[in-house]
Amino acid sequence: MAASPLHPSDHLTGSAAALVGSGGGSEQAVASSFDLDSPVFRAHEGGKLAVHATQVLRDRADLSLLYTPGVADVSLALAENAGLARRFTSKRNTVAVVSDGTAVLGLGNIGPVAAMPVMEGKAVLFKHFADVDAVPVCMETGTVDEIVEAVARIAPTYGGINLEDISAPRCFEIEARLKERLDIPVFHDDQHGTAIVVLAALINACRVQERDITSLRVVVSGAGAAGVAVTRLLQRAGVADVVVCDSRGIISPERNDLTDHKPRIAATTNPRGISGPIGAALVGADLFVGVSGGTIAEEDLARMAPEAMIFALANPNPEVHPEVAHRYASIVATGRSDFPNQINNVLAFPGIFRGALDTGARQITEAMKLAAAEAIAEMVPDPTPKEIVPSVFTPGVAEAVADAVRKVALS
Repeated sequence: MAASPLHPSDHLTGSAAALVGSGGGSEQAVASSFDLDSPVFRAHEGGKLAVHATQVLRDRADLSLLYTPGVADVSLALAENAGLARRFTSKRNTVAVVSDGTAVLGLGNIGPVAAMPVMEGKAVLFKHFADVDAVPVCMETGTVDEIVEAVARIAPTYGGINLEDISAPRCFEIEARLKERLDIPVFHDDQHGTAIVVLAALINACRVQERDITSLRVVVSGAGAAGVAVTRLLQRAGVADVVVCDSRGIISPERNDLTDHKPRIAATTNPRGISGPIGAALVGADLFVGVSGGTIAEEDLARMAPEAMIFALANPNPEVHPEVAHRYASIVATGRSDFPNQINNVLAFPGIFRGALDTGARQITEAMKLAAAEAIAEMVPDPTPKEIVPSVFTPGVAEAVADAVRKVALS
């Protein structure tokens, strides 16, 4: 989960910051403030990806089949029927991981070059968990029109587009327009992957507490990409009482400072019409979902309902530290791997794309997202307060999600 955005050079010093600002340069050009021989850097030496061939090139006969003259027949067949590309090219199993580096993890706007290690890591996760070939496509940021046009122009190569680490509110329009324009799945993982796993965790939390999800009062802290998606998916799952807060407090129609996508949030949430700071929203709340960073005061947490749940997901510094959260909540989840109940997008996106690619789905629908959340929840057959979601290494998670997506796609 993303924490508060940093300036690109906030975590660098001296010439290393200058290198980021200049957009590149050789290793020898400047000194680095990092230990380039540490285990972390050694693990990234040369990048984390390579290209390998699926067919063996041994002799002239192989050459004539894999390239000229034999390849001409395949190309002519695809020119006649583009749908054959799913059968006779890598398109059917290849996803573009597209980012402009404007909202990377907890680092903020660090640019496309600095985003590359993260996108390579995403590609490794795609391959490891779902055998999906993912290709990082890091581009210079620009207007919504420019990014949409750039992605649309490269789309024929890919079977799906995974948007990653693009800042809000631009990410909403970019995704919406690409979904309208393209005939392949477009999925912004920062939004929907987070929302799917949050819903999976909540399904099991409600099972533990023997509660009806439709009766909950939910407070979402954060009106960015993840906050909006979490809100919408919880509403589709039946949660009627969701209050969304931004840095200025509760989002409501009475506020005159709402811009971009926030008026729509105001119109579709906060059914009791409350206003004020986040503390006012937490009075009697059953669930707090933090996707904003910052810190929630303990006196506000103390006003939540009995048997409350706290999902504080900013990473690495959650809005409520787990040790504090347990004082006021019976079930606690974080975005961190060193505490129980990690809300990790890896539980969702590999299987989502595996199922969509396998069926040739044109979109990842809301029904697919709900089915994926149920599938993740079912991977914990006997949930407890300390286990409401599976580990990312629990065998079969991606397969279960893919199967759920396939069933919806084919229904």
